[in-house]
Parts: sequence; structure tokens; C-alpha cells
Amino acid sequence: MDKVREECGVFGYFSTDNNAASSIYYGLHALQHRGQESAGIVVCDTKGPLGNIYSHKGMGLVSEIFHPEILNSLKGNIGIGHVRYSTTGQSSIENAQPIFLNYLKGTLALAHNGNIMNAHELRESLQAQGAVFSGTTDSEVIAYKIALQRKEKSESIQDAILEVAKELKGGYALLLLSPQKLIGVRDPFGLKPLCLGKKGEDYILSSESAAIDALGGEFIRDIEPGEIIVISKFGIESKICLKAQRQAHCIFEYIYFAKLDSTMDGIPIYDARIRGGKALAKRYPVDADVVTGVPESGITSAVGYAEESGIPFKLAFSKNSYVGRTFIKPSQEERMSAVQLKLNVLSSVVKNKRVVLIDDSIVRGTTIRNLISMMRKAGAKEVHVRISSPPFLYPCYYGTDVPDNSQLIATKLSTHEICETIGADSLEYMHLDDLKEMTLDLPLCQACFDSKYPVK
Repeated sequence: MDKVREECGVFGYFSTDNNAASSIYYGLHALQHRGQESAGIVVCDTKGPLGNIYSHKGMGLVSEIFHPEILNSLKGNIGIGHVRYSTTGQSSIENAQPIFLNYLKGTLALAHNGNIMNAHELRESLQAQGAVFSGTTDSEVIAYKIALQRKEKSESIQDAILEVAKELKGGYALLLLSPQKLIGVRDPFGLKPLCLGKKGEDYILSSESAAIDALGGEFIRDIEPGEIIVISKFGIESKICLKAQRQAHCIFEYIYFAKLDSTMDGIPIYDARIRGGKALAKRYPVDADVVTGVPESGITSAVGYAEESGIPFKLAFSKNSYVGRTFIKPSQEERMSAVQLKLNVLSSVVKNKRVVLIDDSIVRGTTIRNLISMMRKAGAKEVHVRISSPPFLYPCYYGTDVPDNSQLIATKLSTHEICETIGADSLEYMHLDDLKEMTLDLPLCQACFDSKYPVK
């Protein structure tokens, strides 16, 4: 797939009744864009006997995995859920989350968004102590570390989580379920998002505020970088326990990952993308007749470009939402056919027109080259490409699937050469300095563009 792939999504619910699974199901639906490989739900009844934790997970989309009879069997008033796109560990049912453990001190479930860079050495240390792993994910390593810490040294599960979190290097948002508590942890850099919401007397933890809105809940606030939050029948306890030299929020949440209706670390995603489009128009103007965007990734920035430039915005593509996900097609030829099935050019919009085409990124260049070819066949006189992110030059180690350098077109070709390769009349990328305008000076991790990694 010629896109950076999504991360994972986590969703937790602490309810006053015994139907947490249903709410988690709808929350995961709203987070489906963050991962489409597998999904799972674990619930517990805090009023029942110890150990009454129920789990179900599978490969595929949320709606394919959870049927009414399955949801009805998941009885519990607290729970966590997960949608996965694999960054560490292959795509298999063994690696589907949440991770669920029975151990000497009780039970533990964990859902994780992110990537732990020192997971390999932590795994080797655990294996030396006799641990046997069923999967290959860093999430399983975290769960085992917490269980071992709780068994041998810590008086409470939250103390165990804190001690283990001090050892983790990378980006993470963790949700953990014990028989009586729902716990959330955010990495000290703020690389991965996590927020708190409420619906009536029920509490919600979610990767994005849009999933809280989907349940008719109220967004309360973002979990702070380095914060551990514990929700139980006694209410909420919260501490900022983990410190970093600086904050570094993932820029790609604002460019592409997060839903338009989410607000993340105080910034509405829609507004950020509008500002990104306006910044492109100010820095890279062009004489044109129409501005359009690649659905869905470039539409909002295209609106911003049109507003700033005064060039009319129009939809130039008709999208077929029922075509399967292109990245599962086995050959490049089939992937490109799937792109043409998914998007068809509206010739009446582009014929004899000079077009500004906006997208969020160029990874390999194959998809946008195909779209430009389609626009020219539909009669476009000129196609000027504007990208609402700087060129990808470096891999991401924190849970975003930026391909290695051999697959990044910008590491091999100049902007002019990429322009020729994709068949555009001109090409410009977002300037690094304009990312600050887009995110209102939020401290960012933009290492995939400038190699300034917050964790070495």
C-alpha cells in the first residue's frame, strides 16, 4: 500500500452496569481506521467472583469478529478493547490484543498502541527467567513484565505498571484491566494519544475523542504525557509519574491518522489540516482553475488550500467505498487495479482545467502517479501536486509503519525527479517550519522528516 499505515487503537470502559462490551464494540468501530488486521475485547464483572474475566478476539474488522451472541456472552462492567495494525510482530491471531494473562497474583489484560524499542532485550531477560511467549509482540513482553513485577516486588498493580514503564523505551498508550481497576498509561513524550471521557456515571479511556463522541459521551481531557490514571469503584486516581526531557507528539496524528472529528492535545484535527492546506497555498501558490484532494486523506487540506488561494475547491474523484482494502491485494498489478476501482475521476470537473491536487504524503509514489494519469486521461490540462507533509526520509521506531529507506521515494530522488516520475506539472511538499503553524507550536516528533528522534 502506497501510504503510511495506521497505528493501533485502544478503548476502555468502566460502567455501572454489566454491558461494557457493547460500549467497547461501538468505541472500537469509531477507532477502526487505526487498525484493520485484528480486534479484541476483554471484560470483567467487578461485583462477581475473582477471575471472572471474559475475552474474545479475532482477525479482521470489528463488525466481522463481534456478533450479538458473542457480545452478549461478554458479561462485565469494565473492559478494554483493541484494534490492531501490526508494527511489532506478524499479523496473526496469536498477536491479536488485548493480551490476557492468569498469574500467581490474579489476572491481567493489556491493550497497547505504540512500539517499544528495547522489547527484544526485555524479552530475552524474561525468557532467561523461564517465561514462554505465545506471540511475537512487544505488548506481550510488557504484560509479562508487569505480572512478574507484581508477583515479586510491587504491592499493587499500579505500582507494578509504574516500575515497568520506567524501563520502556519508545512510544506507548497502555490500557490495563485488573479484576477491579481500569488503568491507562501514556508515554512521557506524549508520542501516542490517550484521552479521558465520561458518559453519565461511566468513564471512558480512548485513543481518540471521536470514539467518546460516538457513544454520546463527554470528552473530559487528554491524558498527560507520563500520566498513570486508575479508575475504580472509588473514583479516579491520577499521577504524572514519568518524566521526559521534552514532549514529542506524533505529527502524523494531525496530518493523517486521527479522525477529523477528534481533538488531540487541545488541537481539533480538522482545524490543523485546514491550517496545513493554507500554509501550502501561502508558500507554494500556483495559477490554476480548481483545487481538489485525494479522498479521504487530502480533502481537508485541499479545502484549506482553496480558502487561502481563492481557487475553487471541487471534488474530482468518485469513491467506491465497497472495494476491499488495497493493501491485501497480492500483486502490484492487482493493487493498481483496485485503486482504479476505488477512485474514478469526474471528467466534468477536470476537463480542460489546471488542477491543484492535494494529498497528505507520498511514500513510494505509485498511487499518486496512477491518479495523475487518470486525471490526464479525463482531460486535465495541468496537474500541480501539493503534499501536506514534508518528504519521508527516515523510518519511525515508535509504532507508525513508515517503510524502510529502500521504499521511500524521497530518499532516492529529488523533488524535481519525483515530480517527473509521477507525471505532475509541479510538486511541492509542506515546509518543515509550517508544521508549527499547523499544530500551533505543539512540541512534535517529526523524526520521519528530520531524523531528530526523541528517544535515541
